[in-house]
Amino acid sequence: MNAVKPLKSVDDLVMAGLVALADRPTLEQVAAHYAIALTPVISELIDRTDPDDPIARQFVPDIAELTIAREERADPIGDHAHSPVEGIVHRYPDRVLLKAVHVCPVYCRFCFRREMVGPQGLGTLDAAAMRAAFDYIRGHEEIWEVILTGGDPLVLSPRRLHDIMEALAGVAHVKIVRFHTRVPVVEPQKIDAAMIAALKASGKTVYVALHANHVRELTAEARAACARLVDAGIAMVSQSVLLKGVNDDPDVLAALMKAFVEIRVKPYYLHHPDLAPGTGHFRVTIEEGQRIVAALRGQISGLCQPTYILDIPGGHGKAVVSGSAIRASGDGCYSVSDHRGGEHSYPPAD
Repeated sequence: MNAVKPLKSVDDLVMAGLVALADRPTLEQVAAHYAIALTPVISELIDRTDPDDPIARQFVPDIAELTIAREERADPIGDHAHSPVEGIVHRYPDRVLLKAVHVCPVYCRFCFRREMVGPQGLGTLDAAAMRAAFDYIRGHEEIWEVILTGGDPLVLSPRRLHDIMEALAGVAHVKIVRFHTRVPVVEPQKIDAAMIAALKASGKTVYVALHANHVRELTAEARAACARLVDAGIAMVSQSVLLKGVNDDPDVLAALMKAFVEIRVKPYYLHHPDLAPGTGHFRVTIEEGQRIVAALRGQISGLCQPTYILDIPGGHGKAVVSGSAIRASGDGCYSVSDHRGGEHSYPPAD
């Protein structure tokens, strides 16, 4: 039986035929640590006859999530180290993250913020925290871009999003506003005229970064939602994570990137999986990732090529995995250079 409402518990997953009743006690242990949510759209996409279904792998909890590796950490990319006020992450000079909300319509099992999101997470910024966040942005004229993330900012109502954009409209030095979201894929019906209007503000160029990891996620409804955004003048880019058992194959990855281009979403970032707790079963090695990405060269158009990046643990920013910033140092370890010229071990030595 497929879902007609969001699935938010192990019992829901059992009733929907996505997990076996015998697995319920074990998966309740996972649910006690990490939130569960699948929208009806995602539930319908899952092939219940395929034990290795790539959509299920992304959203259905697994006992492997209780296995924590030594190198994994609750804040794998170091958000907290660069958070001057609640809700703001200021890692690079010209841009900040604004984490207005820490809930999502779906919860990815590989999420790098899995310790922060969900009902047990950091919640939504209250009015005082939002004012403090906007005061910080106003007070730092070097901030050219504000990136709304979280959580998924498009879970907010059009009214709330309009209020955020109105506040940013009054900040002259902010020129770009970017939203990172899964909503066009997992709840495409939410991308309606009211939502699109709420994403716009005078004097701001708006980008939507769409997160999808497998071409099957780009349903006809998802493609139509993206078309509504692009036709309204909102530019779109993609972000994906290279995941074992989901897209760790050049042909699978090529199909996804080509589909992005076909629907006017420019491939942007392909993330190496972060060292979030309980996500080791998703991680490919650096060498495997490099081979997969190298295989895309010559196979698909340059328009379809994402930038393969690693977020350096500890908050040191991004490094291009296929470039000179990362060098093997033996025994599966690497030396990674950050944008300031600092050197870091990966996985972290501690």
